[in-house]
Amino acid sequence: MKKTPLLILFIIMVNNNLSAQNDVISAFLLKWENSKNYLLEMAEAMPEANYNFAPTERQMTFKEQLLHIKGNMVSLSENYFITDDFKKSEKINSTTKSEIINELTLAFDKVSEIIKKTKLEDLDTEVNFFAGPKSKLQILNLLQDHVTHHRGQLIVYLNLNEIKPPKYTGW
Repeated sequence: MKKTPLLILFIIMVNNNLSAQNDVISAFLLKWENSKNYLLEMAEAMPEANYNFAPTERQMTFKEQLLHIKGNMVSLSENYFITDDFKKSEKINSTTKSEIINELTLAFDKVSEIIKKTKLEDLDTEVNFFAGPKSKLQILNLLQDHVTHHRGQLIVYLNLNEIKPPKYTGW
């Protein structure tokens, strides 16, 4: 008889934990942290002397790719998810490898902070986006998709410089 209340409590706790991990925001935040770590490993792998490498004249340099990723994260999160209690980021002209890595880290962390304060029901809210109206959920997906898109290009940059990219850890 004493086991039944404990079993019920255990089932409730497991169910609540699974539900929390399966909501869109929690899933995004877990993926976002892994994405951050993977990109920072790439940024670390490239020697600073190669940060100005670009495969062709049309393409951004490795450094420009990283700064572009950072700028997009800041823009999307602050323009579509920010609340009045957040101070918007200032534009910083990072030039060294360590400055860029620090700025990327801060940007990833700030996005996490902003998204943690977003309510699940707010993801249905439609916002004006340059490509037409989008839901905040679509913007949330774009945040990750954009990082992934440019990170894929950075893998090529590393390979072209005969640097083994870090092992993929995107889950």
